[in-house]
Amino acid sequence: MTNTERTSVLITGGNKGLGLETARRLGERGWTIFLGSRDEDRGRAAAGELTAGGANVVPVPLDVTSDDSVAGAVRLVREHTDRLDVLVNNAGVPGRVVAPADATAGEIHSVYDTNVYGPIRVTHAFLPLLRAADNPRVVMVSSAGGSFAVVTDPEQAVSKMHELAYSSSKAALNMITVRYAQALPEIKFNVVTPGEVANHKFTATDMNNHTGQLTVTEGTDPIVELATLGADGPTGIFIDRLGPVAW
Repeated sequence: MTNTERTSVLITGGNKGLGLETARRLGERGWTIFLGSRDEDRGRAAAGELTAGGANVVPVPLDVTSDDSVAGAVRLVREHTDRLDVLVNNAGVPGRVVAPADATAGEIHSVYDTNVYGPIRVTHAFLPLLRAADNPRVVMVSSAGGSFAVVTDPEQAVSKMHELAYSSSKAALNMITVRYAQALPEIKFNVVTPGEVANHKFTATDMNNHTGQLTVTEGTDPIVELATLGADGPTGIFIDRLGPVAW
């Protein structure tokens, strides 16, 4: 089987955490994994780990905050395939959790550059390859912190996390996804949060110092679900591993 015959996926931030586990699970399905990583050494190490487990992996140096890096990633992927079936925009940063009264535009911008502008850069650059696929899918990895319904629920821990950058960046990512879904019906654009909103649980990752109650495998359940949607699957939805999440 050649790369063009396999289902292909590009995962940003794929060298650890949710990205790496998503790559492992999709690699087990026989997919070609384009493993995006800002740190080339870590990306190669992660790719080697997955390859040793039997996956077909191509490490892709990819800094989502750099137009040049994204363009280079497109060129590299094109060397291996003439289409891209799935894009998982997973790369994200938490920011420094600065209190709203102390937050500056610079603090907000640094988070948005990865969490909002990054997915736009990558999606825009890979649209031609996505459009060449029979059933293209884009999965945006967001957060319950990007849901107005969750943030305004006093029972949710995130309602007490007083910051501007991260939650607003994920709310923006949610809106961007919906607008892509409406404008580009030939591509499925969907959003996930790697947690269980109803049970007030989130996934243990580096971003939260591994304090979450769910495993990284459980956290990737909704990512894998949306990455593997059939041609009749939904677009413009927001889910966690238990089902729909309120916007």
